[in-house]
Amino acid sequence: MSPCLLPLLLLTASCASPAPEFFGAKRSSIRQDGIEFVVFHKGERAEVVRRGYLRAQDRAGVQDSMIVAAEQATGCAVLPGSLRTGIPGDTGEARMALRC
Repeated sequence: MSPCLLPLLLLTASCASPAPEFFGAKRSSIRQDGIEFVVFHKGERAEVVRRGYLRAQDRAGVQDSMIVAAEQATGCAVLPGSLRTGIPGDTGEARMALRC
């Protein structure tokens, strides 16, 4: 990787931007289980983005923490089995359906 790209990569990695379907969504910041999350809430859906780096051995249980963060931020219940990630098992971003 070019040394010139590293600062740009670090800058964009620290941002939490919603997926296009969540543009205009309500944004909340939640700290759950020692991890910072940004929750985007739009209608009956939520997107949760984890902030910061976690080592592989520290990622167990993060998806459960994402569900709790979404419920706290939205005041809605996450529908069981609705959590989806772009990459299977990803702990950086997840989307889920809500019952409000």
